[in-house]
Amino acid sequence: MTKIEGKNDGPGGRNEHYDIGKRKNVPRRNVVAEIKRGEHPDAHVVKINGREYARDNPDKSKKDNVNR
Repeated sequence: MTKIEGKNDGPGGRNEHYDIGKRKNVPRRNVVAEIKRGEHPDAHVVKINGREYARDNPDKSKKDNVNR
């Protein structure tokens, strides 16, 4: 499964773009839509202060988290 990596490129270190495998700088809204469509089964969407973000599903590994 291709991992989603946050870019921490928004104000306060928010993720406005993500890298997904060879796809670079994918906008947050696109990643959220892909997750909602089930294209990334190892991730889910969280809503923080009215904005939706990608998050990795919980497990014991830190190396595969969206924000490493």
